[in-house]
Amino acid sequence: MSSAYVIEPPAQISLPVTGDAQRFAVNRIYCVGRNYADHAREMGHDPDREPPFFFMKPANSIVTDGKNMAYPALSKDVHHEIEMVVAIGKGGSNIPADQALDHVYGYGVGLDMTRRDLQGEAKKMGRPWDTGKAFDQSAPCGEITPASQCGHPSKGAVKLLVNGEERQVGDLNQLIWNVPDTIAYLSTLFTLEPGDLIFSGTPAGVGPVKKGDVLEGSVEGLANLTITVI
Repeated sequence: MSSAYVIEPPAQISLPVTGDAQRFAVNRIYCVGRNYADHAREMGHDPDREPPFFFMKPANSIVTDGKNMAYPALSKDVHHEIEMVVAIGKGGSNIPADQALDHVYGYGVGLDMTRRDLQGEAKKMGRPWDTGKAFDQSAPCGEITPASQCGHPSKGAVKLLVNGEERQVGDLNQLIWNVPDTIAYLSTLFTLEPGDLIFSGTPAGVGPVKKGDVLEGSVEGLANLTITVI
């Protein structure tokens, strides 16, 4: 058989959709840094509402609900960061905040897994965070619940249990930059496209995981996420 490609194209990365046999095709993953005041403080930063900053993860770093995440190489300090994930359904640039929610397909629960030791080294040397943030299987993510089912959550508990013990707890109403403002600002930096995901930030309580840990993440009104570190 002939092919237009010299190598086989990778499979499309996707997430299940609540109540639908069709899946959400993932394009890019944007993450908002230090978007909860208490988390900013625990990381040693001023939580005042300065412009948000972003980093990215590759789409193939996703681990779906119920799967295993391999503890990454070259790190001895891997941390959990529970977040609400925003799934973009309609693209655009320079999107006004009062129109931003029209671009959202739905929401999910995600984990921004972080090699904290490698991230710390990068910070000290003024280098990018990629080795600490964008490694293989660094973006566990649950199924996407369409906004037509769950609305647009602006308040509600965000929690992470590790082996049944509560590690992180916050509320969406504590976001420094809410979802509409985040989308509006991000769309001035990049043209957003359907399939993009935005990890909206993590509350306080981030901490290390070890092999054998079971992580159970939840955002009120959305499908839960459970993964096991191996």
